[in-house]
Amino acid sequence: MYKIDKSKLTAEQKLVLLEEGTEPPGSSVLNNEKRKGSYHCAGCGEKLFDSITKYESGSGWPSFYESLPDVFETKTDHLLGYARTEYHCKKCGGHHGHIFDDGPQPTGKRYCNNGVCLIFKPKI
Repeated sequence: MYKIDKSKLTAEQKLVLLEEGTEPPGSSVLNNEKRKGSYHCAGCGEKLFDSITKYESGSGWPSFYESLPDVFETKTDHLLGYARTEYHCKKCGGHHGHIFDDGPQPTGKRYCNNGVCLIFKPKI
């Protein structure tokens, strides 16, 4: 597995990527990102989402209805007293967020991602 270079991360990125924390809702500049491009893992640079799958969920976090194939691993967490599906970057193990079944078609999924864990690369 790719080892994340902690020296290149902010304190908030370390909290979320390495300690499975959560950024405050509405705090990410990526919530309002509308340009075409791709979203990459802040821990290792792996491409995770295409901008075409991003949508406004109203949750306060960047949301996507589909990830690229085979880029995440999942596990169940019970930190809030009920089961949630948590997802991590397959390449580096960095925590990104949770997957919910309340997203739009065609998948019905909502990848609720901490914006601090993403790097947006605009299409040139």
